[in-house]
Amino acid sequence: MYLLSNASLIAADWPAPDNIAAFTTTRLGGHSIAPYQQFNLAEHVHDQPSAVASNRQLLLQSAKGLSRIQWLDQVHGTAIIEADMTTEAMVGLRADASITSVAGLACAVLTADCLPLLVCDRAGHQVAAIHAGWRGLVAGVVEATCAKFKAQNNELLVWFGPAISLSNFEVGEEVRRVFIERAAKSLQQQTSDVFVPNYNKRGHYFADLYQLARIRLNAIGVTNIYGGGLCSFNDSERFYSYRRDGETGRMATLIYKRL
Repeated sequence: MYLLSNASLIAADWPAPDNIAAFTTTRLGGHSIAPYQQFNLAEHVHDQPSAVASNRQLLLQSAKGLSRIQWLDQVHGTAIIEADMTTEAMVGLRADASITSVAGLACAVLTADCLPLLVCDRAGHQVAAIHAGWRGLVAGVVEATCAKFKAQNNELLVWFGPAISLSNFEVGEEVRRVFIERAAKSLQQQTSDVFVPNYNKRGHYFADLYQLARIRLNAIGVTNIYGGGLCSFNDSERFYSYRRDGETGRMATLIYKRL
């Protein structure tokens, strides 16, 4: 049986409990052809359905202690699915995060520049995956997901998967304004500082998704945060990037309790 190589998966580097598996996929090792080569896991990007199905099955077979993956129809919102072994039968699960305490069931999100976050508690009872583009981030998808955990926020661990980095994520004044306006008053200056002016284009800024997420997590008492050193835009060999390529595939970032 063909399985993924170690180059196809990047394990989360964080002090999660031993029963927790967490990783992100790369674009290496799958069945998709250009412009989605090789390991595209998204059904909505016009890749061949048979290639996506083969890639998803390959991922399932290659992950130890995993029986099912909870895929989502992501919409840049704040809806959260509480996943169990029956949710797969539900059609059109429009959400940007999922959480579960069921062993062998992975929470997963798909990205190609947006920020994927994995969350677990120190005891390894619950796990969650969050898709946070700027719209979901400013709307509060991260805070809403953390609120679903039974553990206190200071007992949560968070890992950031690959996302677009500061130097490549250009936004307009309207994005900067909405982040500042929706931040607590005590955090508005800190939030403003995350946006670096593009001196070659008036009214445009470079934004740090990783830091925006850290500010929001810290504000609710989540301080055990890891990752954040991978750029989807810069690393074209390993990662898909919508901003870089336009028509492209998606990586998956997953977390689950091993069977």
